[in-house]
Amino acid sequence: MLPDHTLSAISIRGAVKRYGAITAVDGLDLEVPYGVCLGLLGPNGAGKSTTMRMLTAQSRADEGEITVLGNVLPKESKKARALMGVVPQQDNLDEELTARQNLEVFAHLYRVPKGDRVAAVDRALAVAQLTDRADTKADDLSGGMRRRLLIARGLVHRPRLVLLDEPTVGLDPQVRQELWSLVAALRAEGVTTLMSTHYIEEAERLADECALMSRGRVVARGTPADLIAEHAGARVDEHHGPPDRLAEIAELARQAGVATRRTGPSVSVLAAERQPESLRDRLGPPSVQRAASLEDVFVVLTGESVE
Repeated sequence: MLPDHTLSAISIRGAVKRYGAITAVDGLDLEVPYGVCLGLLGPNGAGKSTTMRMLTAQSRADEGEITVLGNVLPKESKKARALMGVVPQQDNLDEELTARQNLEVFAHLYRVPKGDRVAAVDRALAVAQLTDRADTKADDLSGGMRRRLLIARGLVHRPRLVLLDEPTVGLDPQVRQELWSLVAALRAEGVTTLMSTHYIEEAERLADECALMSRGRVVARGTPADLIAEHAGARVDEHHGPPDRLAEIAELARQAGVATRRTGPSVSVLAAERQPESLRDRLGPPSVQRAASLEDVFVVLTGESVE
């Protein structure tokens, strides 16, 4: 059965995007229902940013169908862009303008009615907690304030859909916490949000669902809890030892059909509670036993090595 576009803020079917010999997106299928926050997870090169560019019509898919808020891309991309807010990975603020002026420019570009612009800008400043810095030039704002201003800029016209492309990349943990609060507020308001990230904690904390991308397509999707239960189990056994012993443990687990991940001087054997007794006897007792995490799922499904 084909997806019902009236139920999806974003519908991508069979999307392919090539750059010469490189296929950045390879038969991507993705549905984002209205009112959810979906975390798009994947390592660098998985196709997350290319997907974002296709959704904003900065890149045109070579194959497939893309619908955003009921508008078919690229034919109706202007209509779609007018209804969505976009927060890019790269900071592209006008540094000579104040925070307020940056927002006023975008309120005009997004055709916020003239009589509503002051209120719209004030609201965006308040949401981003920048009211007291409204008259500060962007060049004089801290990195965290600039990123909050980018988000405010994407919200100034009260969009129905917000695209966040790596919203906290390169920021200190304290600043990330501030932005997480801002994204959580969007989620609480029921704004549909697609957030690409490779910060596992970010997705686990903010997203209703996560879609894991690898090699240009979605390889798993579900709530963080469901993904952990399906792919990593409830508990993980960690074994420490010399490299040859760790390699032996990983091979024994592989032969038994049990997933593992290498973590520095240890190897983690996933789904400890589902391991057959025969394997547990051969592996011996773990050095440490811990709860499984979304990071375990990420590594198992997308690979341990960086290509």
